[in-house]
Amino acid sequence: MAILTAAFVLMMQADSGAGQGGAPLGTGSSALVEMVQNSGPVAMSVLVVLLLASLYSWTVIFGKISLFNKATKESRRFVRAFRKATRLQEIAAIASDYQVSPLAQVFEDVYETYKRQTGGYGPPHNLIPLERSAQTAASEAVTKMETRLTWLATIAATSPFVGLFGTVIGVVDAFHGLGTAGAATLRAVAPGISEALITTAAGLFVAVPAVVAYNQFTARIRVFAAAIDDFCRELLNSLEEIPVRAATPARTPGTDGPREAERGVYK
Repeated sequence: MAILTAAFVLMMQADSGAGQGGAPLGTGSSALVEMVQNSGPVAMSVLVVLLLASLYSWTVIFGKISLFNKATKESRRFVRAFRKATRLQEIAAIASDYQVSPLAQVFEDVYETYKRQTGGYGPPHNLIPLERSAQTAASEAVTKMETRLTWLATIAATSPFVGLFGTVIGVVDAFHGLGTAGAATLRAVAPGISEALITTAAGLFVAVPAVVAYNQFTARIRVFAAAIDDFCRELLNSLEEIPVRAATPARTPGTDGPREAERGVYK
């Protein structure tokens, strides 16, 4: 993105400088501006496309970094609260405070299935629907985290070829102009080829950050998926052990009935 932005900024500076008496620029800056200005319409179109792709890529990158950091922090806090609680109702009351955490999303879906079976109290009647609900919720949570990652992969894979397309067209134009002029010298062909190579460099500058970010995000999503699977097993084990606690009812003082069944794993 840096080379694309710099090229357009320098081109605008050159235009304003020309309107003010042609103030001189630095040698390197003026060379870059001259090459961009002398680029053909195809090369300019390629640079615009790559600039838009780079802006979108960095938007996705910063958005995912923020999302994953928030999800990590909230998941840790939710797991601590989950393991300290003694009843599902306590966790359900605070789950809405961890909306970014995929673990909280899985818990809410499983708890809704549990409430449909039992009304929110007592042991579950059938664990199979709870297992299916946990699997579905886990898949939805991972899919949600993968949103827009395919665009990063697409930008990373296609940007070098888009830049190469601009280079090929530029080289063709340079040799065509060389043949028309009839001067077969390096001085005659070098400027056109150097202008054409800008698009290849721009394509690489767009593709490299997208590749690195995609690989890093994919690795983090695998970590999240493993944590979600572990949490699903924890939650299902907890639900499964409710009958164990309910089988040995504890009497609440002043009543003859058994106390509300608590979770069997987390005390």
